[in-house]
Amino acid sequence: MRNLCLATTALLCFAAHADEPALRFSVSDSSTMPMMRIEDGVAREGILYDLHLRIAEKVGRRAQQTVMSRLRVQKMMSDGRIDVSCYLHPSWLRENDHRYRWTVPFMVQRNQLVGRDNRVTVPEHGEVIGTVLGFSYPFDSMFASGALRRDDGRTQEIVLAKLEAGRYRFAISNDLSLRWFNRDLPTHERLVALRELSAEPVACIVRDVAQVPTAQVIEAMQQMQRDGEFEAILERYR
Repeated sequence: MRNLCLATTALLCFAAHADEPALRFSVSDSSTMPMMRIEDGVAREGILYDLHLRIAEKVGRRAQQTVMSRLRVQKMMSDGRIDVSCYLHPSWLRENDHRYRWTVPFMVQRNQLVGRDNRVTVPEHGEVIGTVLGFSYPFDSMFASGALRRDDGRTQEIVLAKLEAGRYRFAISNDLSLRWFNRDLPTHERLVALRELSAEPVACIVRDVAQVPTAQVIEAMQQMQRDGEFEAILERYR
């Protein structure tokens, strides 16, 4: 009888949310593992993929993960065509939209200066640094003055591959992407983190309108933080 009651409750919960609109998450087409694997324009797996599914599950919605150009994300947010956008820090946005609310952070983005080895650790004046197109970095003032020069790749994986191939001596990468890139390389061929440049907590923003369960998403993220779910997701991809 108890199992019958549980099954009935589950069916009732499913029915209650069957007509609810999907929770629309943005996915940048420049995302690479371990954050997201995109195949034929469809999000398949990764840290953000798992996070999106879990958030939607906790608020009783279906997750709709739409892949789009990274430069279109903020326009889509402004137009109200995205409900949740994750992997953001306030300083990365051109403007903070008052129609969105911030969640608690789910991880810390650690940007590192990376090289092929640790024999040379300081870039020379005017040296080229591997960077991701459109990303902001602690070296931005030096890039602007010409003290250092950017070489932009479309994704973090491309930037690291060019460093490995010797296209330049240094690149900037977050620690998770570097670890993922190195995972199948022989120890003596792995790229090296030379020093940490910045550490920024990243979170999600949620559209604050009646059609979106904004408060529930924010509460769900707080609960996931308390229950150690963020760390569990990250650990699967380390």
